[in-house]
Amino acid sequence: MDGSLAPSQIRTACPHDCPSACVLEVEKLSPTRIGRVRGSAAYDYTAGTCCAKVARYAERVHHPGRLARPLLRVGAKGEGRFAEIGWDEALDRVAEAFRAAAAEYGPEAVWPYHSGGTLGVLSRWGIDRLRHVMGYSRQISTICITPAQMGWKAGIGAARGSDPRGVAEADLILMWGGNPVATQVNLMSHIQRARKSRGAKLVVIDAYRSPSIEAADLGLVLRPGTDAALALALMAAALEAGAADRDFLAQHTDWSAEVEAHIRSHSIPWAAEVTGLSEAAIAELARLYIETPRLFLRAGVGFTRHRNGAATMHAVSCLAALTGAWAKEGGGAFFYALDGWGLDTRLAWASDRIDPKVRVLDQSRIGAVLNSEAEALCGGPPVKAMLIQNANSAEVAPDSHAVRRGLAREDLFLAVHEQFLTPTAAFADIVLPATTFLEQNDITMGLGHTALTVAPQVIAPYAEARSNHAVVQGLAARLGAEHPGFGMSDVEILDSTLRASGHGGWAEAVAQGFLPVANAIPSGPAFAGFPQPDGRFRFRPDWAALGPYGGEMPSLPSYWQKLEWAGADTPFRLITPPARSFLNTSFTETPGSKKREGAPVLRVNPKNAARLGITDGATVRIGNARGALTLKAMLFDGVLEGVLALEGISPSADFPEGIGVNALVGADPVAPAGGVAFHDIAVWLRPA
Repeated sequence: MDGSLAPSQIRTACPHDCPSACVLEVEKLSPTRIGRVRGSAAYDYTAGTCCAKVARYAERVHHPGRLARPLLRVGAKGEGRFAEIGWDEALDRVAEAFRAAAAEYGPEAVWPYHSGGTLGVLSRWGIDRLRHVMGYSRQISTICITPAQMGWKAGIGAARGSDPRGVAEADLILMWGGNPVATQVNLMSHIQRARKSRGAKLVVIDAYRSPSIEAADLGLVLRPGTDAALALALMAAALEAGAADRDFLAQHTDWSAEVEAHIRSHSIPWAAEVTGLSEAAIAELARLYIETPRLFLRAGVGFTRHRNGAATMHAVSCLAALTGAWAKEGGGAFFYALDGWGLDTRLAWASDRIDPKVRVLDQSRIGAVLNSEAEALCGGPPVKAMLIQNANSAEVAPDSHAVRRGLAREDLFLAVHEQFLTPTAAFADIVLPATTFLEQNDITMGLGHTALTVAPQVIAPYAEARSNHAVVQGLAARLGAEHPGFGMSDVEILDSTLRASGHGGWAEAVAQGFLPVANAIPSGPAFAGFPQPDGRFRFRPDWAALGPYGGEMPSLPSYWQKLEWAGADTPFRLITPPARSFLNTSFTETPGSKKREGAPVLRVNPKNAARLGITDGATVRIGNARGALTLKAMLFDGVLEGVLALEGISPSADFPEGIGVNALVGADPVAPAGGVAFHDIAVWLRPA
């Protein structure tokens, strides 16, 4: 493909919390301004496409509300009143607070905290360089995909899969628990190729009628958290029809008579009762599954955000193994490419300085950690000082009321490095202005494909904004942290990291725009086994080996009834799928996204609404023991009775209560290794 660019076009890459990690072409209007952004055709996964959010990125990078200078709190925590100060004073204050906390309570009292606001190798995980060298509390990042990741690894052995571009060669694409029309436009372009060139059928399974359901050849809307029941019924039907690939099962899995008897016991009528689907709809999908050898299973994340999410992902992943789809041309399965990148992170993350004796705090349990619950603190000291990068925990983390109580502690020093004054930044003692990805250098792992994408700086930083790397280096100098990475620029670290990882240098990477990585599991005739010690898929996973909560999990593929059950007081199940124009709480401040999304709207089944006397557009309240929210209702027959859907994480200011939907979400860890059950919420519903 021709990789040439117009003089005003700069090739870079998107690091936002999306698996696509698009290669981009950005129109540079001046040293400080950009114009249009488009997906690059130079990399065939991006294929010239990017989402509308990033296409409008000029709205974000040139937003008048961006933070321009460091701020010192002069009001109460959470009030959002600040005075401008200089960078030297700001970093001096942060360093002094870290020194004081470590002197009184030990270095574990300092907790550098990061999340997925950016997924750049330096801009997200570079903060770990400071953490590891100084002995500060470590972090396990569980908030997004840990249940899905563990469920996938349980059977397959690693968070890897078939090359996702292979979906274009499939005859049946089973999109389970994802909404690519809204959240992965690149994937949808490859799916459309298969539909046009091969007549492939697209099946989408979700808990509400999403835009992808509407675009599918067959769309199934089931009860939240019951996906495993559907998967088991499909496999039982395949066994009954003789469609199991016996040779593949014998050669590449731990299949046994016990596993077969267990799966056969799950009938279509049983699954219909559990899932709320009709027997006819399940039978139609079973027919497609049985009759189409070229199956590509593309698993999403949404259906795993329940307390049974990991067990559900494992059951769904069994579908491709039962029929031997992995060994068929155009077949296979993919979730995320989280493993197999082979990056040498000694300089970027100081991974050579990790001390296993230092406690590891759970990112998802930030509310419990900051409220000094002994279990969440792993028996160690309270957290007394924090630097937060890439995270808006006051809105994104579960049990938001508890998170805000923790952030409001007067004895907690909090520094937040941000682009906007978010609700989290409003609690900070020091706020530091951050660059966007267009104002810094980085590389990004393409979690939805198999390439490192390369993101050179396009324009100068806005006002006094500094990169995450610059902040970490500034603090390291003040704290006396010693490591080779602290004496290097971002480009020097990236160049050395790429060379040590066998990818040439930074200049070559920038010229190409992306670097292919051989982390896919070969499918079709090249399939040679799974990344398990014996090369075999596990129908009987070892959950206890995957995390501290695995001992309670079922030993065979199962519909595990581990959910926040709706009861007399909270008879409705609430899901919160992503909004098309927001990305977590990113883009909630840009005019285009705000206009497209509007105010938060609760989707209610018309029959439930009629029973409660709720009309379309009426004001309603939802809640549980954790909190309550007020918002507008929309009658919507795309959810089953007893199910409510609220798209996206709308800003707290959009609710009269001044807090968002994650106030209703529990922070109890999901088995086996933690994570959040964001779609597993039992609530009541009432007219306001």
